[in-house]
Amino acid sequence: MANQYFENDPGLEHEVKNFNFTLRDHNFDFMSDSGVFSRQTVDYGSRVLIEAIDFQDIPAGNILDVGCGYGPIGLSLAKEQDKRQVTMVDVNLRALDLAKKNADNNQIKNVEIFESDTYKDVKGKFALIVSNPPVRAGKNVVNSILADSKDYLEPNGELWIVLQKKQGAPSAKKLMDQTFGNVDVVVRDKGYYILRSKLI
Repeated sequence: MANQYFENDPGLEHEVKNFNFTLRDHNFDFMSDSGVFSRQTVDYGSRVLIEAIDFQDIPAGNILDVGCGYGPIGLSLAKEQDKRQVTMVDVNLRALDLAKKNADNNQIKNVEIFESDTYKDVKGKFALIVSNPPVRAGKNVVNSILADSKDYLEPNGELWIVLQKKQGAPSAKKLMDQTFGNVDVVVRDKGYYILRSKLI
């Protein structure tokens, strides 16, 4: 069976790739590798999520990126929101190592990057939780990222998610509405839904 980006395979051969990408008007130098999600470039869903996030109504406080991969979502938000601490977690150790290198290479200091299976090792509460959930890890993992986020949000904190319609966006929307009592479809773009819920 082929290696999955949500698994660890330390024996997997390296195929390091470096590329530039502009996100939220900041230019980034990213390093990726085999065995991580969307290694060739920043995937379209993450791009739509990154550009859609509006900090206008998000309270002061920290940010959590669940399933951060090599870091484009968390690092782009950390670069812009440099007064906020950004926590980035994943189960893929190779992805986490890349995320740390990408933080260093882009001079981003306000980040903490560590291994956690969804929220298992996460402490504290956050003004914003973001995720491009690992759909291939299964519906239980995705549902846990959505439903359990409520326990990690500050009052009026927000959860922002990107999912494709064909990969469960409508059912995710329903679950977020059940969990929070509210959900907005902020953007629909090429089959991707950006979903937002607020802890009221």
